[in-house]
Amino acid sequence: MTVEQLVDSFGNLGYQSIELNEAAKVVLKMKRDKSKVFLTFTSNMVTSGLRGLFAQLCKLQIPNILVTTSGSIEEDIMKSFGEDFEISNFHADDTALHERGENRVGNLVIRNESYMKFEDLMNKFLTEIYAKKKRLPVSELLKEIGLRLNDENSILFQAARNDIPIYCPGIADSSFGFQLFMFQQKNPDFIVDTIKDMERVVTDLSFDDKKGLISLGGSISKHYAIFAALLSGGFDYAVYMTTSHATSGSLSGATTQEAKSWGKLKDDAQAATVNGDVCITFPLMITSVLDKMKKEGLLE
Repeated sequence: MTVEQLVDSFGNLGYQSIELNEAAKVVLKMKRDKSKVFLTFTSNMVTSGLRGLFAQLCKLQIPNILVTTSGSIEEDIMKSFGEDFEISNFHADDTALHERGENRVGNLVIRNESYMKFEDLMNKFLTEIYAKKKRLPVSELLKEIGLRLNDENSILFQAARNDIPIYCPGIADSSFGFQLFMFQQKNPDFIVDTIKDMERVVTDLSFDDKKGLISLGGSISKHYAIFAALLSGGFDYAVYMTTSHATSGSLSGATTQEAKSWGKLKDDAQAATVNGDVCITFPLMITSVLDKMKKEGLLE
C-alpha cells in the first residue's frame, strides 16, 4: 500500500482519519486552483525534524509564502552547519541536563554549544548584511541569510532560491532576536523593520487572488497569515493541523468555522481541521497530495 492509498482509505474510517483525508483533498484543490498558498508553522515543527520536508516543499514550490516563529530560523541555521539535536525522552532528569549544558524540547535535546556556534555565525552574517544595507524588513534579512547558506535541506536556503518570502513577525522572541539586539547595540543605525513586512504581505494579496492556507500548530504564524488574507476577502481554502482545541479560546485551537465569523475564511471556503500530532499527520497528508499532483502533472 502506498501513502496515497493509505490516506485515501482514511476516508472510510471515523474520527480524525476522515479529517486527514479531507485535508488532503483541500490542499490538492488549492493547488489545482493555482491559489497563493501560505504554509505556516511553529518552531517545534523544525525542532522535530520536519525541517527537511519543509525545504523540499519549497524546492517543489508547493507554498508561495511561509510564516513561522523565530525559533525555526535559528534552528534551521544551526542544522545547516551540521548541528544535530539528540533524541531523549519526556521524563529525562532536567536538572542533570542543565548541569551538562543540554536543553530539552519535549523528548529532544539541544546543546548549549549549538547556540554558541550559532551566535558566531550570526555575527558574521549580520556584519556582511549591514555593510550592504542598514535598514531592511525581516523577510529581506532572512533571504540574505538564506543566500549565504549551502544546505539543500535548509528552509532558508530553498526559500531564498525559489523566491518564497519568509515572514517572521515575532523575530525578537528567540536567540536569533537576541543576536539582533546585541548587534544593534554596536550599530544603532541597524534596523530590522517588522512593520514593513506587514505592508508587503498585505499588498501582495488581492481580492482577485485565490488563497490557500496550510497552518501547522497555530500561534502567531497562523494569525499573521489569516489576518493578511482578511484584508483581501479571506481564504478560499484552509487546512488547520494542531493539537490545540477550540474549548481553550486560543487562536491555535480556533476552528476554520470560527475563522469565518471574522471573515478570515470566505463563507464558502473549503476547509478541514485535523487534531493530532503534526509530526505524524502532516507528512502523511502532504505525501498523499504530492503523489496525486505528480499523477496529474501539477509538479514541475
